[in-house]
Amino acid sequence: VQLQASGGGLVQAGESLNLSCVVSGGIFSIYPMYWYRQVPGKQRELVASITAGAWPYYIDSVKGRFTISRDNAKRTVYLQMNMLTPEDTGVYYCKMRRSTGDEDWGQGTLVTVSS
Repeated sequence: VQLQASGGGLVQAGESLNLSCVVSGGIFSIYPMYWYRQVPGKQRELVASITAGAWPYYIDSVKGRFTISRDNAKRTVYLQMNMLTPEDTGVYYCKMRRSTGDEDWGQGTLVTVSS
C-alpha cells in the first residue's frame, strides 16, 4: 500500500488549499482515513478523519473551515482547507488505518500560510 499526498503550497491568510491523498494497492473503501499535520518541534496532531461510511471528525480549531471527504472510486481522500491562518502551517500527512491496526502513511505535503 502506498499513499501519495499532494496539494500543499504557499498561500496568504484567508486563502484556500485542497489536499489530496491517493492510495494505491490494497483495499481503500473499507478503512478510515486521517489527515495529520506537524510543525517543527511539535508532535504530529490529528486534524481530521473520515470513516468508511464517510462520517467526518475535526479538531476544534478547524471546524467550519476544513472539510474532509473521500472518493472511493478514485481511492482518494481530500482535505479542503478554507480561511487558512498562519497557525495552519505545517506538513500535512494522510494515513490509512487497517482493521489489523497496521497504519500506512503518505510522505507529507507542506502547507505554508503567510500573514
